[in-house]
Amino acid sequence: MITINDLSLRIAGRLLIDHASLSLPGGAKAGLVGRNGTGKTSLFRAITGEAQIESGSISLPKNARIGQVAQEAPGTEEPLIDIVLAADKERTALLAEERTTTDPHRIGEIHMRLADIDAHSAEARAATILAGLGFDEAAQKRPASSFSGGWRMRVALAAVLFAEPDLLLLDEPTNYLDLEGTLWLESYLTRYPHTVLLISHDRDLLNRAVSSIVHLDQHKLTFWRGGYDQFERQLAEKQALQEKARTKQVAQRKHMEAFVERFRYKASKARQAQSRLKALERMGTIATVVNQTVRPFSFPAPERKVASPIVAIENGSVGYQPGKPVLKNLSLRIDEDDRIALLGANGNGKSTFAKLIAGRLTLDGGKITLAPQLNVSMFAQHQLDDLRPDENAIEHVRRMLPTLPEAKVRSRVAQMGLATEKMNTPAKDLSGGEKARLLMGLATIEGPNLFILDEPTNHLDIDSRHSLIEALNDFEGAVILISHDRHLIEATAERLWLVNDGTVAPYEGDIGDYRSLVTGGASDRREKREVDKASKAEKRREAAERRRVLEPVAKQIKATEGLMERTRKRIGLIEKELANPALYERDSAKVAKLGKERSELADQLARHEELWLTLSAEYEEGMAQ
Repeated sequence: MITINDLSLRIAGRLLIDHASLSLPGGAKAGLVGRNGTGKTSLFRAITGEAQIESGSISLPKNARIGQVAQEAPGTEEPLIDIVLAADKERTALLAEERTTTDPHRIGEIHMRLADIDAHSAEARAATILAGLGFDEAAQKRPASSFSGGWRMRVALAAVLFAEPDLLLLDEPTNYLDLEGTLWLESYLTRYPHTVLLISHDRDLLNRAVSSIVHLDQHKLTFWRGGYDQFERQLAEKQALQEKARTKQVAQRKHMEAFVERFRYKASKARQAQSRLKALERMGTIATVVNQTVRPFSFPAPERKVASPIVAIENGSVGYQPGKPVLKNLSLRIDEDDRIALLGANGNGKSTFAKLIAGRLTLDGGKITLAPQLNVSMFAQHQLDDLRPDENAIEHVRRMLPTLPEAKVRSRVAQMGLATEKMNTPAKDLSGGEKARLLMGLATIEGPNLFILDEPTNHLDIDSRHSLIEALNDFEGAVILISHDRHLIEATAERLWLVNDGTVAPYEGDIGDYRSLVTGGASDRREKREVDKASKAEKRREAAERRRVLEPVAKQIKATEGLMERTRKRIGLIEKELANPALYERDSAKVAKLGKERSELADQLARHEELWLTLSAEYEEGMAQ
């Protein structure tokens, strides 16, 4: 389907691709991966003819249609459904010609071609794609101008998917999607009938939606079969073998050079020395494995500890207009070490809830209680525009911490993961990922107790996302996370809350359950919810009854635990006394007495522990029935 032969690509004098080759068969689904700035988007522009190649060639089948998301999001007064339908240019042209032509023979040809391209089902297919990307029936009839830029980009994505090009080029398509839209897109791409080349840093999408990986690294393109996890394992194995072979070659080269230096001027060994010289010339150099280390994220510990719950809401409601709550019936608590991910489609109120917890919105009704001296920080993608474009990272930090010495200001910037050469770069010239690092660092500079992150990964590559996971897991405060990146959620969140139907409530399943819920049919989801609701209520009643029957056992367990604790404390005191050498010289009788008491207490503790194990097993068995 697409053949890249000996391609070299240079943008603004910078070499991005150097004599690289690649062949993708028709119908292949491949993920294009590589560090930010290596040239992935530039390669797309070369494939579409927007970027001039330096040498080599890119070949596609004759008349192959290439599709990618439009750079400009549609903002006209046309309804969304019409914008998507217009993306099928052949259907649009045929329908327009049908309205004007009077030639019966041509009308017949038009009808036949419309039937061939399944034009009669076009509106249903377009509506299905728009629904999958988050637009309900009413929204599909609204003009594009009534939506924000992010939602318009979804319309642009829907249009290219509807057009079904022979080669579909997608560059970070999930940046404008929520988790629900990402799950739908993943399912759609697995069924897409033509070739797909996808740039993404979403590990789960690259594991599920594609069957091969194209790695752009060191100016070369390498093809790997399998999803991202398989690629990562294979790459690590290849690099380990390459480094082992290089080490062996270096040793062999040193041995040969030593032989040549020693014997090249001795007549008896001259021929062998010359042979070794020629072998050295023929010996290629195995390249050193280049590991580009990703700078870590680092979030400071809370400056002061606060007691749980740090946030408690009772029957709360919140919105942007009085009497029109976006969320209501909120009864939740957040503890000082919670890791919570918010699930729910965009528009259901995730960001509204985050703003409430961050103190940017106040309750319309109900009660919210915050721990004294609670410090809450929030990161959101739209805040990248709040950075002062002409100020560098050091100036941003100094503005927030004016009394801090210069060395410590630079140390704070380094902890954000910005390289030394980037510290003096104006914010407007930083990459998206570098801006995100700076903004996260500024948000947490005072050591918050609660850190709220709204789509933090949009400008981060896979390795940087892994670094963010490590930093969040090391962070000593609480975290609330809104993200379409399932890997990030699964690796950091311990609790899931679902924002849906105008409220926020704990979600009992895991991400796998939620994926099934989102991708299943609507009626199936309703039926599953009702069954789960009834099942959970019945389970709660049964558990309550078991606890009532086993209450005497529970009390005996608690009493035994108290005896064990007191016995251990007394043994500890005795051992402390016996550890004093002076006691043995001063009072040998007391030593004997304490030794005897310790032995008796040890026997008692063993009996208490045996009883506790028996009672605990009885209680657990009773609760499990």
